[in-house]
Amino acid sequence: MSEQQDVVVRYRADAPEAEGPLTLGQDNMIRCLRHDEPSHMNKQATWTVPPAADLPLALAALRTLAERHAALRTVFPGPADRQPERQRVRAEGEFTVTLLALAEDEDPGRVAERFCWDGRRQAFDLAEEFPLRFALLTRNDVPVLVAVVICHAQLDGVATGLLFQEWLTLAAGGTLPAPTAPTPIEVAEQEQSHSGQRRTRAALRHWEHILADQPSAVFADDRIGPNDTLLPTLGVRSTAGAEALARAAARTGASNSAVLLACYAALAAHRADRGTVVMAALSANRHRPGLAEHIGTLAQDALLAVDTDCPDLDTLIGRTQAQALSGYWHATFDAERIWQLIEDVAHRRGSRFARHVVVNDLSATVPDSVAAARPEPPTEPDLAWYPAEPTPTRLMLNIWRTTGCLEFTLHTHPDVLDREETELFAHALLGLLDLAGRRAVRLGLDGELAELTGLPVARRDKARWQQVGTNWIDLDAVADLVRTALGARDVEVHWQDEELTAVVDTGGTVRTPEEAHSAVMAALPGHDTAMAPQRYVLNGGTGSGRP
Repeated sequence: MSEQQDVVVRYRADAPEAEGPLTLGQDNMIRCLRHDEPSHMNKQATWTVPPAADLPLALAALRTLAERHAALRTVFPGPADRQPERQRVRAEGEFTVTLLALAEDEDPGRVAERFCWDGRRQAFDLAEEFPLRFALLTRNDVPVLVAVVICHAQLDGVATGLLFQEWLTLAAGGTLPAPTAPTPIEVAEQEQSHSGQRRTRAALRHWEHILADQPSAVFADDRIGPNDTLLPTLGVRSTAGAEALARAAARTGASNSAVLLACYAALAAHRADRGTVVMAALSANRHRPGLAEHIGTLAQDALLAVDTDCPDLDTLIGRTQAQALSGYWHATFDAERIWQLIEDVAHRRGSRFARHVVVNDLSATVPDSVAAARPEPPTEPDLAWYPAEPTPTRLMLNIWRTTGCLEFTLHTHPDVLDREETELFAHALLGLLDLAGRRAVRLGLDGELAELTGLPVARRDKARWQQVGTNWIDLDAVADLVRTALGARDVEVHWQDEELTAVVDTGGTVRTPEEAHSAVMAALPGHDTAMAPQRYVLNGGTGSGRP
């Protein structure tokens, strides 16, 4: 059992204390932190230690990181139960490093994982706390690994990766040039400028177009039930996959990211039996000019609607690249206005946006030196299952590395892909990359995906599934939703004359369609295969009409 000791590290920056408005990314992430479980929103990382590092040098390197970067010295004043409006950058302060002395037979990776999991479950005090919780693991007083718990309000994945690269240099005794990327306060000032506000208005229009017109839920079939947030995780490593990806990118003239996204979208569409896949791409704002090296949190979703109804994968790759660029450009937004837009569109459509398909390209967060030092996969491809992660979606692709060895993880909800099907999906993704590196791959009804994948396709009982606009709806699920929302035993749901109607006996407790619709909409979250009726007939017709 490792022995523990806490060391307090004090820092003093050259820059004076400063205060300013929140960035849009900070505002967005703080809202998420206040809404979701800490174990979901807090992040973790393990940093390797350069051979030359001793304990004083390691502690000095961590101090230097705090003094270099305003984001690490940033707090958000105000009560914990309110959304803050300002950020404050401290000129000096302190943080704690937990020293964990390993026993001879202890695995550093397991000890680091335990520290991070314990730390992730504890919410950060945004008004006071340093945004990184460090544990420095030592053996015989020599540092061997750093475990880090990260507050998402101050740092996103790319920023954490940039800090890791700086740590490697500083802990080896090296020096770094002064940072040149804008500070969070400077980013906030740009976002509040006239050009920045034009951009946020354009983002709102982009989101409204997709939310109002595209499918609210990608996966809609007999298997889909409530959305549990603990999803199994499959890790995949393949050197052949990296070679195939490089060939496909060179042959099509697209980026590695666009090729991977197109293959992912094609397979998701095949499983869902959909012509359009709406997906969220996380941390998309690194594409903004001058922000590639920004230390802060820019984590806001890009919303993409990828039309997969095309003759071949080459066409889909081109479409996906264009959609990704548009989504990234419109990924800087006012989170409060976006959430209000989601609510307003849901009320109008009677269906709520379900974040079913997610992609997160984290390949920029892993330094090349670290990636190159990883051992070759023991098998081709190498597949490994990891503990379930809290992931509020149905299908998520995390991309960790694309050159030398393709590395990604898949988080899959069992209603969409069970473990065997998840492995089929991984093999299909690699197989599709291999074909794309050599030639165009046929899609559509006479395409090659069915034979290539072996994946199940959505099954919808024709008697109870109906297409309402762009949404597939289970009429039994609608009846269950109305029954639950209105406390009614007698509910009949009909799709007739292009109108979804619910005939409900509430015993007189709900008298108007407006009351009924409000109650049904309040109960709608989590009912991904249902929608609110477009017309209500209440209590034998005493209350009837459209809400």
